[in-house]
Amino acid sequence: MSSNFTVSEAIKRMQPSATLAAAAVAAELKSSGADVIDLSIGEPDFDTPQHIKNYAIDALRRGITKYTPTAGLKSLQKAIIGFYEREFGTTFGANQIIATVGGKQAIFNAVLSLINADDEVLLHQPYWVSFPEIVNFTGAKIVEIETEATHFVLTAEAVKNAITDKTKLIIVNSPGNPSGRVIPSDEFRRIVEICAERNVYVISDECYLKFVYPPAEVFSTASLPKELQDFVCIAGTFSKTFAMTGWRVGYTVANQEWTRGMAKLQSHSTSHPTSFAQEACALALDNWDETNLALNQMLAEYSRRRDYLIPALNELGLPCEMPEGAFYAFPNVRGCFDGQIKTSADFADLLLKEAHIVTTDGAGFGVEGFVRVSYAAKFERLQEAIERIRRII
Repeated sequence: MSSNFTVSEAIKRMQPSATLAAAAVAAELKSSGADVIDLSIGEPDFDTPQHIKNYAIDALRRGITKYTPTAGLKSLQKAIIGFYEREFGTTFGANQIIATVGGKQAIFNAVLSLINADDEVLLHQPYWVSFPEIVNFTGAKIVEIETEATHFVLTAEAVKNAITDKTKLIIVNSPGNPSGRVIPSDEFRRIVEICAERNVYVISDECYLKFVYPPAEVFSTASLPKELQDFVCIAGTFSKTFAMTGWRVGYTVANQEWTRGMAKLQSHSTSHPTSFAQEACALALDNWDETNLALNQMLAEYSRRRDYLIPALNELGLPCEMPEGAFYAFPNVRGCFDGQIKTSADFADLLLKEAHIVTTDGAGFGVEGFVRVSYAAKFERLQEAIERIRRII
């Protein structure tokens, strides 16, 4: 007897993650013995700061190994509240916070608890590869906002022009993946004001919140007035800025009703993140001076890499906006198109085959003709990558 198994329509609508696919290619090449320079991965190349690892070890010794409430440990909720009060002068209630299994689940929870199939969701290009697939899972219609004309910075005017009577949500990511661009705080506030006026909700993906290079400024929607915050769900994570990708701890901050809906969903999926990882995250926030010191050391090194890489890409004829945050460059490769290289996927494939450099095709981020280059790689490897690219183009 043969099976007639077919995946659900919701899964059929989704595409595999382009970034994870690129990482898999890199791993396969490395296993074959090739000298691969992997510039595809969205993961800090730094280890988790030692004091945070010590917190987790101590939590294990103290027996923090059991189930926690769906919304997370009280210690973590309290630490998140303290962080936003200290950094942005805003006090949230514990009933507005849920600990999630990474930032990806935070966004998944927020979208699925709000969106119906007949809604429209706005995404600004270039967007993180998972945004459209999470929306596709709901069956809702995606409306893309083009931002190349504004150098990949979302504007309030563009949002205003994109909203229709069916618009229910916009997902905003600043600092952005893959562009590294930062929306100025005044512009971001105006975006939320326009959305609130039209009863449109906002997911603010603040994954790279603290990875901002001066003179750009750190901005969180937590600093907005309460009447605007009621329309916002902050999706945060410890993965990037604390170099804790494998720990899988994120969180949401939203109004009470939205939070209740997300908690209901999560109670039937992951229940909660790992207990001792939550405790380590709580202590990382509570002991902020030490954590912030480690963060600033990482940021200084990323800044050094950025200041080398972007001019080098421009010199090679791969025009690239200067990222104000995160650790990505998003160069334009259309100038390399010819009879054989017709798409950004072709260009990425050329780098892979001829130079053993792994990048991510920009089409997966909604913009053809660009590639994402992660500079979460050692400085010397970035230099070697530039030399390899120079030889083939």
